[in-house]
Parts: sequence; structure tokens; C-alpha cells
Amino acid sequence: MRIHILGICGTFMGGIAALAKAAGHQVSGSDENVYPPMSTQLRKLGIQLHQGYDGRSIEGDLDCVVVGNVMARGNPAVEALLNSGLPYYSGPEWLANNVLKGKWVLGVAGTHGKTTTASMLAWILDYAGLSPGFLIGGVPNNFKISARLGQSKYFVVEADEYDTAFFDKRAKFVHYRPKTLAITNLEYDHADIYPDLDAIIWQFHQLVRTVPGEGLITTHGGDANIDTLLDRGVWTPVETFSADDSAATWSANYDLIGVKSRFSVAHRGEVVGQTDWALLGRHNLENALAAISSAVNAGVSIDVALEALAQFQGVRRRLDKRAVIEGITLYEDFAHHPTAIVKTLEAVRSQKTDQRIIAVVEPRSNTMRLGVHRDALRKAFDDADSVFVLASKDLSWNPESVLAPLGAKLSVASDADELLSMLLAHLVSGDQVVFMSNGDFKGVPRLLQQALKSDRPDTVQA
Repeated sequence: MRIHILGICGTFMGGIAALAKAAGHQVSGSDENVYPPMSTQLRKLGIQLHQGYDGRSIEGDLDCVVVGNVMARGNPAVEALLNSGLPYYSGPEWLANNVLKGKWVLGVAGTHGKTTTASMLAWILDYAGLSPGFLIGGVPNNFKISARLGQSKYFVVEADEYDTAFFDKRAKFVHYRPKTLAITNLEYDHADIYPDLDAIIWQFHQLVRTVPGEGLITTHGGDANIDTLLDRGVWTPVETFSADDSAATWSANYDLIGVKSRFSVAHRGEVVGQTDWALLGRHNLENALAAISSAVNAGVSIDVALEALAQFQGVRRRLDKRAVIEGITLYEDFAHHPTAIVKTLEAVRSQKTDQRIIAVVEPRSNTMRLGVHRDALRKAFDDADSVFVLASKDLSWNPESVLAPLGAKLSVASDADELLSMLLAHLVSGDQVVFMSNGDFKGVPRLLQQALKSDRPDTVQA
């Protein structure tokens, strides 16, 4: 089958392309942003790429077109597609019909932690010899790829609540029909498509309605929004996980925090094992519990799950240590919501209690640019000693005004050059620098690393 993918260079659609190619289809794609690393990965797979959406890519002997959710009416390629009469599908719909059918789908949903939890779960299943397929919105370091067809009935999917396509405004995850579902947490986000929290809870309720009675839903214990969700109806056994509440089905505590941390896991109040790992933070501990609960539901033993986590290498851009240069540690994290920022900074502070933490934030998500979380953002930097904000011109709020309560620890840059200069003038040995955004800071993390290396020859790559 000849498949063309519109919006192919996004992480999700690029994963769809890789799965389609692995399944034996002839795949091509179009995007406005055809550049590395995604373009390189796709071309290595033998996928022909078309720069731009001029509509010419729809010409030819195609069997169907898969449409990414970045596409909208009025786009020349969309208009050419609709005029062509070719069959077209959203990415989630194509995935459900061509990959997930007949699989034991393990979905990971929630506002925060989906990518890390799905990566942990896929790695646990792989370590256990189950050879799962997966589609994840990031790159797990254990696999070096974001999608794999797999060689078994198991398939792990990051279940995103963002809308599906211009012709399907339901959340992506309603297409996946998981047998095992983890819900990491539930907060208001995606203000560009959801008017309020209740609208998001309604979408999650549609997901819960699809999980079979013989399956499992594992949820963050004590999350009031998840309680509201489940109060609307649940027809599947529910387990809970928590790093704070020993009454949860699965609980855990750190026994040692350091370069290698150790934690113990309890099931229904009884300690069932412990392991060492290299990750930081209580939020990652809870991500691990969600992954353990899901893996055990698929038949993996607790001991094997803990052994796997001891070898889990994390996910790119999820509190990812880029480098240590003369005592200055550079981290990169995908945090783009106040709650995620809090948890990321808490994780660094838990290990680096006596060193300066430098938070660098780019408000780039639609929700952040709209200023929906302005009030919460003021309170998100308690664990930071200094806060730098890269303020783009399309922000609907003024960071200097909104974040004024931060006082002298706040610095706002209007462009990448200014931000880089500010950081170079501010940083000293021992600082822990944490870049947090779902964007790329216009290359500042890479430029800062290069500048520090040129000034400081003794460099240790992470």
C-alpha cells in the first residue's frame, strides 16, 4: 500500500511513518519543517519527504493519506486531498486499524509523565522478553527510537488527550482501546482546544469507557481530578499508586538519594522489593509505580520489573543531563506546565541541596503563551535560585510583570542571543542549569554548551 503522511516530521506522525514502513508499506510524507533529526531518521528508513504543503505531494498513485493534527482547512495539501477523493485517516485512526487491532494495548495517559512512564513500561516488557511494539512521544534512551512494530501481542502507546485531526476533534486516545490503562495525573492543559478542566475530564471519561472489564486501570492515588473522572463511571478494576500514601495499591519510598538512588516498592502495604536507579524525583518514582502496575497486569513479575528499572536509561529531554562542564551541570526537560516545572525543580533540589539551581523557561506551549497558568507559574520556582525566561513576541502576557514577585532572581530575555549572554555572565561552578520547555529555546542549550566548552576545556559529557 502507498501511504502519504501530512505532517510527517512531528514525533507522533514520524512514529506512524516508521511503523507503516516496518509493516511493509511504501511511505512518503510532507511537512513544512523537514529538517534533522526527524528528517534524517525518516530518510534512513527510505521514506521520501516533500518540503511544504503545496498539494503536489497528493498527486500520483496513492492508496490513502494519513493526516496529522497540525493540518487545517485552507492548507493547500488538505484542499488537494479533499478534492482528490482519496481515502484519508487521522494518525490515531490509522494506528488503531492497522497496528493495534488484536493487540494487548497498554496505554499511558495523563497531563504529565506520559512519555517517561510509557518508556519505562516498554522497557520493562522488553527486558522481560515480551518484545513489545511501542509508539512514544519521545525517544527512550534504552531503544534510541520512538516507535517500533514489535514481535508480540503487546503494544505500548502514549495516549495523548490532544485532538485527533481537523475532521475529528475527539482526543487521540479514544482510538486506542487499551486493555491496560495508566493515568498518571489529570490537570487543565491545552487551553487552545479545551475551554475548561471539565472538557478534558469528559474526554478521559470516553477513554475509561473503552477499557474492558477484564483489563486494568491504574491511577495516581489522591488525585482529586481523577476521583472526579472515576465518579462518572468505571467498569474496570482499578489500582492506585502513590509515593506519598502507603494505603495505595502500589507505593514506594526512596531509601537513598544520590547519583544512584535506591527505592523500595510496596504492594498493598507489604514491601515486595527494591532497586537502584539513576533517575531523580518523586514524580519519577510514581511514573515507575504506574509502569510496574501495568507490567504486572501483563504478566511480568515484580522482581523482573525492578531489575529492568535498574537499567532504565531515561528519555531524551526528560530531565536529561546534557553535560557537566567545570562543575556546571546542564539539564534539559520537557516541562511546560507549572506542575511539571515544580516537580522537575524538586527532583534536582532533592539531590543538589546546597547548590544553585538555575531555572530557564521558554513559555512556548499554546496554553503557556495564552497565559492560562500565569498565577500558578509565579509559585512554581520555589526551588530555583535564579529564573531566566525567554519571552517570545507572541506571548499574550508580560513575564516581567506577572513574575515580578520573584524579585531579583528573575531575568527576562527578549531573544536567544540575550538569554545566552545573561546565562554566561551569571553561571559559576556548581550551578545546576535546568532548561524547561516543549520547544527548543532557539538553540540556546546547544549554544550554551558550546560556549562553556570553549571557555572551559575540562568538559565531561553526560
